[in-house]
Amino acid sequence: MRQRRPGIGMTGFASLPPVTAAATSAELQRDELEVLQDIHGLLAGGRFAVLTGAGLSTDSGIPDYRGPGAAPRAPMTYQEFIGEAENRQRYWARNHIGWSHLRRADPNDGHAAVARLEHRGLLTGLITQNVDRLHEDAGSVNVVDLHGRFDQVVCLDCHRRYSRRLLAGVLEELNPGFLERAHAAGAIEMAPDADATVEDSGLIESFVVARCPACGGTLKPDFVYFGENVPKDRVERSYAMVDAARALLVAGSSLTVMSGLRFVRHAAKQGKVVVIINRGATRGDDLATIKLDAGVSGALTWLAAELPTL
Repeated sequence: MRQRRPGIGMTGFASLPPVTAAATSAELQRDELEVLQDIHGLLAGGRFAVLTGAGLSTDSGIPDYRGPGAAPRAPMTYQEFIGEAENRQRYWARNHIGWSHLRRADPNDGHAAVARLEHRGLLTGLITQNVDRLHEDAGSVNVVDLHGRFDQVVCLDCHRRYSRRLLAGVLEELNPGFLERAHAAGAIEMAPDADATVEDSGLIESFVVARCPACGGTLKPDFVYFGENVPKDRVERSYAMVDAARALLVAGSSLTVMSGLRFVRHAAKQGKVVVIINRGATRGDDLATIKLDAGVSGALTWLAAELPTL
């Protein structure tokens, strides 16, 4: 079990160090290696698609939504966000804190392993439910960011897109000293979508929300909220990756939401091999050809080193 380092007034990815290759290898137990040998036999000799979830980014220190030990979370829905100005104020205040930390996260060995698999021509493509862009930072190219990306902001009125980094500067100007006050307020729980659970209502109520610089409209992070549909083009591109593959490898996803589970169902219906690597049960376990309950980074690192080039 990896030990958490003392935090800096926050709990979540800010308190976890990146994982090294040596550490991931050491985490694999004998029974896990035996299952990996079976997975190797199923994946070798053909191209496969990869579907990743929040469990892959935990080794970069970004907390999971539903993995073992994950704190209960109630993410804001799209309907809540657009329904009340107070909800948007609360969300942007928390996101401003989360962004200041999430932007510092680095890819881990699991991200690097997926990139190596792609570069060696073993993948038909990568579908990720994560918004952290760590796959791209690790070098993956053919990626569907199924739920969007945290580094962009979209205006709901004029549909212009802006850099989240640019918006961070605007929010800092509108809210001088806010981050310092947030840190001083005590421990803050982080979430994979750069949201932060903040209990200080006075701090939230003091936050000034930025408007679209072009039209004065409502800005929203450019990712899919709960209660919001994944854009059709992303879904179609993801299905195409699965259709072109001999197998589907799911890594670090509980498959709780249909946006990811549908690709597992699609692959299983076509008679394709479905491999699931995840800590804990998933909603797709009954569809899996084989399931490995293990650390995702270590398993992917082993597969990237052992699978033969086509």
